[in-house]
Amino acid sequence: MTIKIAARGQVPPFIVMDVMRDAARLEAEGKRVVHLEVGQPSTGIPAAAAARVREMIGVNALGYTVAGGIPELRARIAAHYHDVHGVSVDPRRVFITTGSSGAFMLAFLAAFAAGDRVALAAPGYPAYRHILTAIGVQPELIAVGADSRYQPTVAHLKALPKLPDGLIVASPSNPTGTVIPPAEFRELQTFCDTHGIRLISDEIYHGITYGQAVTTAAGEGTTAIVVNSFSKYFSMTGWRLGWLVLPEDMLRPLECLAQNLFISPPAVSQWAGVFVFDCRDELEANVARYAANRALLLDRLPGLGFDKLAPADGAFYIYADVAQLTDDAQVFCRRMLNEAGVATTPGIDFDPINGRHCVRFSFAGSTPDMAEACERLALWKK
Repeated sequence: MTIKIAARGQVPPFIVMDVMRDAARLEAEGKRVVHLEVGQPSTGIPAAAAARVREMIGVNALGYTVAGGIPELRARIAAHYHDVHGVSVDPRRVFITTGSSGAFMLAFLAAFAAGDRVALAAPGYPAYRHILTAIGVQPELIAVGADSRYQPTVAHLKALPKLPDGLIVASPSNPTGTVIPPAEFRELQTFCDTHGIRLISDEIYHGITYGQAVTTAAGEGTTAIVVNSFSKYFSMTGWRLGWLVLPEDMLRPLECLAQNLFISPPAVSQWAGVFVFDCRDELEANVARYAANRALLLDRLPGLGFDKLAPADGAFYIYADVAQLTDDAQVFCRRMLNEAGVATTPGIDFDPINGRHCVRFSFAGSTPDMAEACERLALWKK
């Protein structure tokens, strides 16, 4: 007898995780792999924050917290918006989550009903469309390119047959690293507010930019939902800690969903989040390393045949058009891993429309790893 498997579980894989698995297999066989596939800082939580967490373990019970997170962390995040962006955020509107992944799930469940349509850029983070699909919401992909810096615009929305129920933007974005200019961001936000479109602003790469100004959708009087995370700038991927900034009408729905789905985010991670705000010097040193890695790759990749690159304004990614090298980036990346020992992510993970001709390089690792990857690719290309 065959037992049914729900259709919501049949979403496509997150291909970068498959690449990580294949790279781990090669490493288990004793082969050296240089990792440019995953968007994970090679550094961990700053040392001073780790020390303070160690002091708590075994002394503090670290039990359940309220669903929205400990007040100390919510207040610290609200202060962060004032200090960095000059906007006022009531700590009540800050909702702590189990990573940005938990934040997206809660936001999508609360904001959209089955059958709603949510617009998003292609290329873009694949989990957006996969989570939406799993909960019965229709992702409406907008093919974007260099003419709009790989970002959606008001003109894109107006060109759709019908205005969507929601729009997801990411600035800086994954995989292109591009930033939406402040005036264009405000235009998008105003358009969404005016036309009843729920804007989801993915801001998890805020803090990691290279001379470009970023804009937050947080602040008073907006219908937008902001998603952020401690994984990227704060270098805390394994702690699984994120947050939302919510409009007033979303506070109770999110709380009820979180109580039932997650109870609360991990208590120890929340305290680590409080402490990490005191570690700016170490965090900024990480950003300086990303900048050095970015400069190295932007200098070396064109000479290796990767000369059609998206503007890497922020995050730690370079997105390359490799149509002149291959018509199947997934096969190309597999060869690069197996033959050169360099792990990268095929663009099809981010863009089911045009991604088969693109590759994403992550420069979240060490600078020596970036240099080694370029040397390996130079030998491989020969």
